[in-house]
Amino acid sequence: MKTAMRAKDSARLSAIRLILAAIKQKEVDERVELTDPDVVGILEKMIKQRRESIAQFEKAARNDLADAEKFELGVVSGYLPQQLSDSQVQEEIAKAVSETGASGVKDMGKVMAALKARLAGRADMGKVSALVKARLSG
Repeated sequence: MKTAMRAKDSARLSAIRLILAAIKQKEVDERVELTDPDVVGILEKMIKQRRESIAQFEKAARNDLADAEKFELGVVSGYLPQQLSDSQVQEEIAKAVSETGASGVKDMGKVMAALKARLAGRADMGKVSALVKARLSG
């Protein structure tokens, strides 16, 4: 935050303040001190909100607002752990399927529960869900 202030980067500063406000809000609401996984969850929620906003703004031809949301998305994403590659995600899915003994789409919940703990913040869980479904139905 200090670096953004010194550089007079108001857009980045604003995005960082949004992140800090969301974290502080959660701490105040629940009267707890957040752990790293809790913060990752907040960041993932913010990213999901930005993606939805971008889609809506582009649909309404409001590129100025979409660009602002894309910038915020980039800033928020920068605070998440390193994202896994597609091949690494596929490996994790294969491990989870074999560990849980999943045999069909009905076992998807077990597989996703196992993956959520491993991949939180390191992969888009929406994409992971689609990959798991494809693997279990195929």
